[in-house]
Amino acid sequence: MIANISEVKAHFSRMVERAYHGEKIVIAKNGTPLVDLVPHKPDRPRKLGLLSGKFVVPDDAFKDDPEIEQMFYGDQP
Repeated sequence: MIANISEVKAHFSRMVERAYHGEKIVIAKNGTPLVDLVPHKPDRPRKLGLLSGKFVVPDDAFKDDPEIEQMFYGDQP
């Protein structure tokens, strides 16, 4: 599909969705092709767990803090 810039501006989300699902979309200016809108292909797979073992969450991390509760709630009963 060839679409002029003005058409892509008006229907950008739709064009991105179509490109994501495999359709090749050529963006043109005054009928002259400029760029292709294609899905992103990562250079390498994501690596999960980069911070594994780098820090420890303290046991009291989610404990109520009276000073912070005072700031949020004041002197409510």
